[in-house]
Amino acid sequence: MMRLRDLSAGVRQYLVVTGNYWAFTLTDGALRMLVVLHFHSLGYSPLEIALLFLFYEFFGIVTNLVGGWLGARLGLNKTMNVGLGLQIIALSMLLVPATWLTVPWVMAAQALSGIAKDLNKMSAKSSIKLLVPGDQQSRLYHWVAVLTGSKNALKGVGFFMGGALLAWLGFRGAAGVMAVALSLVFALSLRLLKQDLGKAKNKPKFSRMFSKSPAINVLSAARLFLFGARDVWFVVALPVFLSQVLGWPHLQVGGFMALWVIGYGLVQSQAPRLTGKRSGQVPGRNATITWALVLAVIPAGIAVGLMTMSDVTAVLIGGLLVFGVLFAVNSSLHSYLIVSYADADGVSLDVGFYYMANAGGRLLGTVLSGWLYQAYGLEMCLWVSAGFVALAAVISVWLPIVRSPSGETVGA
Repeated sequence: MMRLRDLSAGVRQYLVVTGNYWAFTLTDGALRMLVVLHFHSLGYSPLEIALLFLFYEFFGIVTNLVGGWLGARLGLNKTMNVGLGLQIIALSMLLVPATWLTVPWVMAAQALSGIAKDLNKMSAKSSIKLLVPGDQQSRLYHWVAVLTGSKNALKGVGFFMGGALLAWLGFRGAAGVMAVALSLVFALSLRLLKQDLGKAKNKPKFSRMFSKSPAINVLSAARLFLFGARDVWFVVALPVFLSQVLGWPHLQVGGFMALWVIGYGLVQSQAPRLTGKRSGQVPGRNATITWALVLAVIPAGIAVGLMTMSDVTAVLIGGLLVFGVLFAVNSSLHSYLIVSYADADGVSLDVGFYYMANAGGRLLGTVLSGWLYQAYGLEMCLWVSAGFVALAAVISVWLPIVRSPSGETVGA
């Protein structure tokens, strides 16, 4: 406790934001696994289960757009805490009797969870911009990478946690335990988060929800295709292929998906070491283009391997592990650049707009994943993934070169 009191106010707030974000992320991953496994046990097909999450993704788009504006007007402490509160309500909605757990009811709970997730994420990412001095771009990159990477690793842990709680306590018991635990985090967050965190000096108009910054617009477009490239095979096509074609049991499928997300998060937290931090360089436009072009080769190579090689399992698993490493670096670069490009006064407006594009990419990938796999197979999903990443690289050509107050180049 003495060490915590000796820390600067900014670091203490960073720890509160990070702890808040971690707790939420655990329940987010666990809730997704709860819904997947429970409805699978009821006889729903993988595609039908995926459709349960459409509202989750759709409302993420709306939330990021409106949430950024709300964060600038009300403060990020309020939007982060509202996100926690909505997640508690979403979990509580699943405590009803089994006969009430209809598809519309669960979709409504997922919609609330989607709103909660993106309010919490937007608030956490925006907060870091305000807690790191503007002339310390390398430090900013490091903190963004740690927050983002740890979040994704914990989401994978949440997958395991959801399965374990389901086996131990059942569906309602698992949802109840998570609701109670998150309520405790909510109470601490209300007490510890600064009241004025992220509030803009001048109240922004509603029309400012849409970014007028060329850098933010370009990066948001690239982000949309980057995350569409992941989810076009990850959400539906991959788990169905592993189950139906390779004959994996459902626990093995869920375990692999969880380990992939954990590994992806761990690599993401180390992205600064892979992209030039040791040499004192802050990555930007050229690094973003280069890493995207390298990533685009991987899904295309997997697709060719699936069509020409006999050991399908080795090609697929090995290729997706490489894809995970490269995708983590690409995602971390984007996450750093959005925080770097964002205007410090009303930072949540820019970050919210950017994550609206992120949610749009997930929604696009989710819909295409089910349709393309059903119509053309996993190979087509991978070819589309390669095309989406290549588009993200081309769009990134228009990213600007910006210099921080210390003279560090951002965007070169």
